[in-house]
Parts: sequence; structure tokens; C-alpha cells
Amino acid sequence: MSGESPRTARNETPLERADRNFGELLQELRVTQTGVQILFAFLLTLAFTSRFESLDSYQRGLYVVTLLLSMVAAVLLTAPAALHRALFQQGAKARIVSVSSRLARIGLGVLALALTSSVSLVVDVVHGRPEGLAAGTFTLLVCAGLWGVLPYLVRRRLGARSPEQPAGTRPGRRGPRR
Repeated sequence: MSGESPRTARNETPLERADRNFGELLQELRVTQTGVQILFAFLLTLAFTSRFESLDSYQRGLYVVTLLLSMVAAVLLTAPAALHRALFQQGAKARIVSVSSRLARIGLGVLALALTSSVSLVVDVVHGRPEGLAAGTFTLLVCAGLWGVLPYLVRRRLGARSPEQPAGTRPGRRGPRR
């Protein structure tokens, strides 16, 4: 047994864990990639509509910022697949998972900014600047709350128990909380 890799709480080797983690990451990215690609495609066509000429300089600037943020988010969220393909069968799966996870986190942050600026732009065009700024601020707060604060609170709550301990139990207790 000395030549075998240590096993985790899930009874998997480090390589099996890296494979599982990468698979889970790819599933998560499939959800976000579709949305960011649709947003990006929509933004690409916007400049060619007749209404685009009526935008003021602020709105045009916000459009360009939104387009660039969407492009960067799309690139960051597809980078894990490109990284995996470039390093395929090089024995780098754990490193690929680590780097890909960071790229995905950054990509989600950029996506939040792209969503914020796109909502701000649309509401600015439809209702005016103050409403556009308010809608953008609201969008950023929703993204920050659901993508940042909520995971932090859940992680903090989970910190009171070990990874092997079932959810809903406390250290020293055997059953679910009541």
C-alpha cells in the first residue's frame, strides 16, 4: 500500500478528486457561459441598430465598457477549457483545477460588472440617467449579495463543523438540529 496515493474523506485519490472537481467546475461554467455569450452577442449587434445613433456620449461610452466587460467575462469563463486542452495528459490536473477555479471567480466578478453596466445602459436609455444609475447599483448589489455575501455566510456557518460532519449537525451532537 505504500505506493498508493492517500485517500480523502470521499475515499478518492488526489487525482480522482481533481477529476471530480474539474467536472464540477465545468458544469458550473456551462451555466454562466451561455448567459455571457448571449449578452456579448446581443451587444455586438446593438451598434448596428438605427437607435444607436441617438445615444449620447455617456451611453456610447457605457456601451463600449459593457461590450469589453462582456468579452473579458466570456474569455475568462472559457479559459479553463482552453487551459485543459493545452495541458491535456501532462499530469497537471490539480494545477489546472486550481488555476481554472481562480479564472472562474474572476470571470464571475467581471460578469457582475458587465451585467451591472448593461442594465444601467438599458435603463438609462429607457428612463434616464438617475434611474439607470439606480438600476445599475441595484444589479451590482444583487450580484455581490448572491455571489459574494451568501457564499461567505454559508462558508462561515459550515466552518463550525468538519468536512466529514453532515450538514445540520453540530460538533458533539449526533442528530440534526431542531
